[in-house]
Amino acid sequence: MVLTPLNSLRDKVIFITGSTRGIGREIALRAARDGAKVAITGKTVEAHDRLPGTIDTVAKEVMQAGGQALSIQLDVRDEQAITAAVAQTAAHFGGIDILVNNAGAISLTGTLATSARKLDLMWDVNMRATFLMSQACIPHLKLAVNPHILTLSPPLNLDAGWFAPHLAYTMSKYGMSMCALGLAQEFPEISVNCLWPRSTIATAAIEHNFSVEILRASRHPAIVADAAWQILTGEGGSGNFYVDEDVLREAGISDFEQYAVSPGTPLYRDLYLN
Repeated sequence: MVLTPLNSLRDKVIFITGSTRGIGREIALRAARDGAKVAITGKTVEAHDRLPGTIDTVAKEVMQAGGQALSIQLDVRDEQAITAAVAQTAAHFGGIDILVNNAGAISLTGTLATSARKLDLMWDVNMRATFLMSQACIPHLKLAVNPHILTLSPPLNLDAGWFAPHLAYTMSKYGMSMCALGLAQEFPEISVNCLWPRSTIATAAIEHNFSVEILRASRHPAIVADAAWQILTGEGGSGNFYVDEDVLREAGISDFEQYAVSPGTPLYRDLYLN
């Protein structure tokens, strides 16, 4: 893994799926501090009691941080909506330089407890949306300088132990990773990579699917955003399965307590990392 930072995302046009909260929001804000132009997308347009953040509130935060923002309501399960959102972004900002496939759906259920509805949701939001978003953005990315697709999905760890507890979720996340791996080979002019956290990250998904103890043993989304920045400002090639902590260590960062939800608490390792 060799990353050569270019040190800024200034004026880069970045399309981020699922950017109303969590990791997507943090990546948007990190890019905004460089002066990037960010398309903030998601389904949330009105404040929700359990899920803070809307496309407009995050767009406002991006502008306050020094970037430009375009908020677009988007359900990534809707093919026509994807096409329209990508076209709107390219027309508004004059192109697209980076796609971040961050939107995700999770249900850590066994086979007999996974309904067809849950299966379809994870397949559509995870694998299918990654494919369709990439497909829609590639014509614009091919015109960009140092274009990137970054997908928030895990290394392809074929240890059977990762399949049995939550087969449907694993298939959908590995589908995202397989999509990225294939695109990296098919489009060598675009840097296509995956990024996954070493520890669980304190997002709504962790809060609602894991115990309070695991939430406290997590890191803040900023660590993933900082690692994403290192990748997106670099020329590190394609087909890599990056882990956030490894990327930052290579960049010379050694203080990881700054990212801890509860400094001093042993971390809970994320899924798919042995």
